[in-house]
Order: sequence, then C-alpha cells, then structure tokens
Amino acid sequence: MAINHHQRLKYIIGDYIASNLAWLCFNCIRFYWGAVIGDFSSLQAFLTSPMIVLGQIIFPIAMMCVYYLSGYYNEVFTKSRLQEVLTTILTSGINSLLIFFTALINDMFLPRSANYELLLTLWALLFAAVYFSRFIITNNASHRIKTGQWSFNTLVIGRGSAATAFVHRLENMPEKTGFNVVGFVSLPGENDVKAIDRDAYELSELDTVCMQNNIKRLIVVPTKYDSPLLGETLNKLFPLNLPILFAPDKNNILLSRVKLNNVYGDPLVNISTSSMTESSKNIKRVFDILISLIVLIVLSPILLFIAIAIKIDSKGDIIYKQERVGYHNKPFNIYKFRSMIQDAEKDNEPMLSSENDDRITKIGRFMRKYRIDELPQFWNVLKGDMAIVGPRPERRYYVDLITERVPAYVLVHQVRPGITSLAMVKFGYASTIDEMVERLNFDLIYLENMSLVNDLKIMIYTIKTILTGRGI
Repeated sequence: MAINHHQRLKYIIGDYIASNLAWLCFNCIRFYWGAVIGDFSSLQAFLTSPMIVLGQIIFPIAMMCVYYLSGYYNEVFTKSRLQEVLTTILTSGINSLLIFFTALINDMFLPRSANYELLLTLWALLFAAVYFSRFIITNNASHRIKTGQWSFNTLVIGRGSAATAFVHRLENMPEKTGFNVVGFVSLPGENDVKAIDRDAYELSELDTVCMQNNIKRLIVVPTKYDSPLLGETLNKLFPLNLPILFAPDKNNILLSRVKLNNVYGDPLVNISTSSMTESSKNIKRVFDILISLIVLIVLSPILLFIAIAIKIDSKGDIIYKQERVGYHNKPFNIYKFRSMIQDAEKDNEPMLSSENDDRITKIGRFMRKYRIDELPQFWNVLKGDMAIVGPRPERRYYVDLITERVPAYVLVHQVRPGITSLAMVKFGYASTIDEMVERLNFDLIYLENMSLVNDLKIMIYTIKTILTGRGI
C-alpha cells in the first residue's frame, strides 16, 4: 500500500475511534449532569438503551462526513500544524452544533447557561480526542520524513544548471525534506549538464520511468522560463496524475496565477491543483453529484421528448459523442444532444461552429439557443469527467494550437472542465482560434478566483442566459 493511502487510512481510523470515544464520554457526562430524558437506574442502563446505542453508531459516521468535507484527508503530507489545529477546531464545532440541534435540544431541562456549558463540553471533548489522534499520527509521519525513513521518489524535470543547483541545495538541507531524487528529465530546448550523478531520461520515456521507479513527485526546474516549449512540456506531465511542483521565477507569467502551496527548502508551487481550498473542492464535488442526479431524474420526461424530436427532425444519432481534453489533460468523451447534421465534420477535420452555420438542424438551432443540447453532460458530471462549473473542454487539436500561443492555457487542466463557465456566460461560443484565445482570459480569471460563491454566481448567470435564449 502506498504511503499516502496508508497515512490517509490512519487518519480516518484514528478520527473514527476518537469521535466514538468523545461521544461516549459526553454521554457519561450527560447522564451525571441530568440532561437526559427518561428514568435510568444506572449509567450502564443509560448507555445500553436503544437510542443511545443507535446514536453511538450514527453520530460518529456523521462526524466522518464533516471531516471529509473539510478536505482534511485530501492531502495528508502537505498540511501545516496550524492548519491541522484550525481545521480540527472548526470541524469539531460544526459536529457539536449539528448534534446539539438534531439530538440534544429536546433533552435540555437545565438552565440555559448550563446548556451552553454542555455544548462547549461536547466541543472540547471532540477537539481533544480528534486532535490528539491527529497529532500523534502527524508527529510520527513528520519524524519519519525528517530522519529519512520515509521519502517520495521524485523526478526533476530539467537537466540544466538550474536543475542541478536546485538538487544540490535540496540535499544539503539540515533535515530531510522527503524528496528522493532518482533522476533528471531533459527539457526540450535546454543545454543539459553532462556530469550528473543520477540517471538521465528523455521526456518520451516519462510514462515508463514513472511506473518503473514508483515516482510520487515531479519537480519542474527550467533554465529558461520563457521557453515556448515549456507549456507543451507541462501538458505532457498532467496526464501522469502526479503532483507537479514548480520552482518559481519572479518574472514567470505562467505561475503568476497560482498560489504558493507547501514550502520545503526552496519555495515550490503546485501547478497540478487549483488554488481552491480542499474543503471547497469536496463540497463542490458533492453538490455537482447531487445537482446532476436531480436534473437527470426531474428532467427525464423532457429529455425523452427532446430525443424523439431529434430523431424525427433529421437522420442520425440522438446523442453526439466527441473526445475532449479534461482534468489533468486526460481525454474523455463528452455527450451532447446532436444539434447538427450527422457527420457534420468532413473527413473528421475539426471545424468550429458559427451562429449561421448551415450544418445546424432546425431542432438543433432551438437547442443551442437555450443550451438544451448540453443537458446530457450532467452524465459526464456524475462520471467524474466534468463539473457543473469549470473551464470549457476543448479538442486536442485546439488545445495544442492555443497552448502554442498562450502557454498559461495548461493551467485549465488543474480542474475538471465544466458544463458552464465564466467564459461561456461572458464571452459565449468562439468561432475562430483568435476568439478562443480571447475567451481563455476568462478561464484564467476563473482559476485565479475559484470559490463556491463564484460558482453559484456563474450558475445564476447561466440560468439567465438560458431563459433569455442567448445561448448562440
């Protein structure tokens, strides 16, 4: 089992046991405090009563849901001690309030001040038990990393003077940082340092090298930050689904939109993930799933009616399937209601659509005006290919063209692409490469300002666009 998964499992088991113990202790205090309904002859009779036993099963599981939504389990090795304390305080408080208002509020016969004391007692017990467990696990992991017992096999992308100097600094840190550099990978267009004490690889070997060496981290250290080939190189790293850490340069525009993540020796920027908080990412995903389920179930009669209308209107498939580039630069099939004639692209050559495109069918023009053709993409959201809000996915052909002109385009692959986006509500469809590049600015603005509140605003604007028929 990989260290990451093993460590995450430790936290989950530790939190569950700690939450159980805290809830058990709280029930003991409740009994002696007199804040219970019913006549129980002893503590044992109270703790073994059906409602208390049921609560001992349900509430710790409910607490685990809150811990998950907090994002605590997302990144097990890159959180700070302060972040760990604050997250535990917050989640313990939320769990205490949820339990109080769902299960305890009817049991309160004490003076109001005593009710508050009981609530604070529950909060304190949960925090103490959970944080003690987390502290022990984190402290053990930190000790093992600093003493070199644990390390993460790492490839440095770059073989120039900057890359070799970076590794030299890394290995001369007072304490181990957890990076076990197993080799260097040549960057196109750079002059490689000949005398190196590790294996050297070519970019074309990356897939095989990562599998054979169990690589867990990629650190990009270019000599030339303004190289036009750098964007293409980064696009080849995203599909590996590994943390991509970048040694930043103060003049590097590509990284100006990315927040600094964890700091080990030299400051490193994680460009494989967005600046959105881990808790927001989890909440966003949960809401995406719930909303998609509701839409697909509630609108199922309408979806059936649209499918019949498409079949009657023109010959061809009802659902149009096309390969797009998505999260971490991986391809996926996007689903839409077919709004054009069958085989609309000659010889499978990519062709952008326009407002007066004669390939659009009659029912297709209506669907595109009100964005109805996008509805099957809620299935993509359920599958995990897409989100409801995110940068619009493009085909590989256009991804390559845009990346050549704007290397920062690689950053859109930090997140799942969306059914709707800031670019779609502010700019709309693009019919030329120049317009696609112009529209990209809105996607980069979205990435820099990702939040649940902004997602909600974009969804509201999208509904307005649909209702006013401004889809085309």
